[in-house]
Amino acid sequence: MSSILEINNMRVAYGKAVAVSDVCLCVPEGKIVTLIGANGAGKSTTLNAAIGLVPVVSGHVTFQGQEITNAKTRDIVINGLVLVPEGRRLFPHMSVLKNLNLGTSRRDDKEGIKEDFEYVFNLFPKLKDRYKQKAGTLSGGEQQMVAIARGIMAAPKLICLDEPSLGLAPVVIEQLSEAIKDMNKNKGLSILLVEQNVHLAFGVADYCYALQVGRTIASGSVDEIKRNDTIKDAYFG
Repeated sequence: MSSILEINNMRVAYGKAVAVSDVCLCVPEGKIVTLIGANGAGKSTTLNAAIGLVPVVSGHVTFQGQEITNAKTRDIVINGLVLVPEGRRLFPHMSVLKNLNLGTSRRDDKEGIKEDFEYVFNLFPKLKDRYKQKAGTLSGGEQQMVAIARGIMAAPKLICLDEPSLGLAPVVIEQLSEAIKDMNKNKGLSILLVEQNVHLAFGVADYCYALQVGRTIASGSVDEIKRNDTIKDAYFG
């Protein structure tokens, strides 16, 4: 099975502070891969480095067979690697529709944009009802839906989701879980999911990588990771 994203021996530092020292992971095309680990393990840094938001000191990032290590974020996004960041990062005083339109800013395929609007409004019906409403007035769960929908509107081939369940109620987390599975199955998106909620992560993912202090310490199918004693002790007690 071909890989859409490969990260090999990646090292990232903020000044003298090393955030990621040796991360390796692979996202097979058409699959959902989850990246788990405690706070400070380097999960978000890994995504930010892959998308070009923070510099890679050493190692390699390859997307669709092309080296993208330290490429410009704009070019990475245009080529189909899109990040939905932790904390949603919406424009709160703009409407839902205007936030979604920002995702299309580098697209000119009008028919494709129309189809994607239909898809995201079917995926998140509440957004269709609230498309004129300012994003900042929505609930946390609805704002997360806008963030994910905006990512879809950028026409990704691989979408990275950074802690989408953070601070959300269980019923909303279940809705997001179903949406993630739909994006993969019906939209055909490859997905790299960073999550501390392992029940969500293991419920949707095909493969899992575990990080600890900036290093990959375990990898495999979700079933294999569930049987890993280190992971069981850390997450399931």
